[in-house]
Amino acid sequence: MKGCFQFQYLTIHVILLRVKLIAQVKLLPSKAQAQALKDTLELANAACDWISELAWDAQVFKQYKLHKLAYHDARHTFNLSAQVIVRCIAKVADAYKLDKKTKRTFKPHGAIAFDDRILSWQTDKQGASIWTVAGRQKIPYTCGERQKRLLESRIGETDLVFRKGKFYLLAVCEVPEPTPGDVDDVLGVDFGVINIATDSDGQTFSGAEVEQVRQKRATQRQILQHKASRQSQSGKRPRSIHRLIKRLSGHERNFKSHTNHCISKQLVRKAQDSDRSIAIEDLKGIRRRPRFGRRERARMSSWGFAQLRQFLTYKAKLGGVQLIFVDPRNTSRTCSACGHCAKENRKSQAEFVCVSCGHSLNADFNAAINISRVASVNTPQVSERTASVSA
Repeated sequence: MKGCFQFQYLTIHVILLRVKLIAQVKLLPSKAQAQALKDTLELANAACDWISELAWDAQVFKQYKLHKLAYHDARHTFNLSAQVIVRCIAKVADAYKLDKKTKRTFKPHGAIAFDDRILSWQTDKQGASIWTVAGRQKIPYTCGERQKRLLESRIGETDLVFRKGKFYLLAVCEVPEPTPGDVDDVLGVDFGVINIATDSDGQTFSGAEVEQVRQKRATQRQILQHKASRQSQSGKRPRSIHRLIKRLSGHERNFKSHTNHCISKQLVRKAQDSDRSIAIEDLKGIRRRPRFGRRERARMSSWGFAQLRQFLTYKAKLGGVQLIFVDPRNTSRTCSACGHCAKENRKSQAEFVCVSCGHSLNADFNAAINISRVASVNTPQVSERTASVSA
C-alpha cells in the first residue's frame, strides 16, 4: 500500500503599515503657463458651480448618480478634458458629504485634484506635465530634500493649489511605518495653555512667545481695520491697508504651526533616545466642555493642541514610537506622590499642593507624571479605548 502524504501549506500575510503624508512643491511657471493654470482653475471651478446647481435642483448628491446625471452635459458645456470633468464631479460630491442642507458654491481659484491621466511627474528633472485649457504644460518645480524623498512614494491624486499668487502641487505620499520596539517606560506629556506642553521628565515648552505673537497680531488687525473703516467713511479706498492686512494674514498661524512642529519633534526624539512610549491626554471635545470668560475666549480659541496632537501622532508613527491616549479626568487633581485626588490639591494654574501628604510640585509636571503612570499600568489602546485615572 502506497503511503499517502498530505502537505499543508502555511500562507503568511505580511501587513506593512504605512503613513500618509503630503509633499508640497512650488511650481515655477512662465507668465504664459501661470495664466494657463489660472484659467484652468477658473473654468474647472465654474464647472463645479454648474454641476453643484444641477445636483441641488435634482437632489442627486452621490458621485456615481451625479456622474450619470452631469457628465455628458458638462463635457459639451465646458472646454475641459474628460478626466477634469470627472474630478470636478468628485469635488462636488465630496462637498455635499458634510450635509445636503445648503447649495455648495466654489471659489474661482479653489484647488482642483489631478490624477495620473492629466498630471505626470518627472522627478529626475524636477518637473511636472500638467493638462491645462491651453494644452499640456511642462512646468519645473522646486522643493526641499525631504519633499524629494517623499515623492518617491507618491500615490493617487495631486492637488493644484493657487495661494497668494503662487502655484503649488500637493501630492499624497505613503511611507512605511516602523514597527514600535519593546519599551519599558512611558513619557507622559501634559498639554496646557500657559505651557504648551510639559513632559514627565520636567521639561516645559512655554506658550509665552505664542501668546505674545497672538496679541501682537490681534492688535495690528484691530488698528488696521479701524484705519480702513475711517478711510472708507471719508470716501477713500483703503487699498494699501487691505494689501497690508492680506500680507500679514497667516503669520500667526504659521508661527504656531512651526512651534508645534518643533515641540512634537523634540518629544518624539526624546522618546526614541530613551526607548519609551509617549502618553498624552485624549482632549477630543475639550472646547465644548468648559465655559470661558470673555477675556479668555480669544486665547482658548487659538489654542493649537489639536494640531500639536496631529503632528505628534504622525511623527511618532514615522519614528516607531508608540503613542498612548489617556483619559484626562483627574490628572491635574491627583497627587503623583500619594495618589490622593481632590479639587483642593490644585492651588492655582501653576501650583499643586496635596492636602493629604503636603507634596508640592508644579501642576503641569505633576499631571505629566500621572499621565505617564496611568499609561504604564494600563494596556495601551491607541485609538479605541483610553486609560483612566482612579481616585
